[in-house]
Amino acid sequence: MKKFLLGAGLGYVLGAKAGRGRYEQLVRTYRRVVDHPMVQGAAGVARAKISEKAGRRR
Repeated sequence: MKKFLLGAGLGYVLGAKAGRGRYEQLVRTYRRVVDHPMVQGAAGVARAKISEKAGRRR
């Protein structure tokens, strides 16, 4: 638990020093990746497989 709190505190401090600009840059990159057609296709395949496995359990 101490390691987690230490990591969270360190992440907060480093994130605060990086500032809003870096945060916005990370958000833009995340959105670009998530909206990419290949990622969307892979997510669709993963959802279908999960649904298939969940259907078999019933």
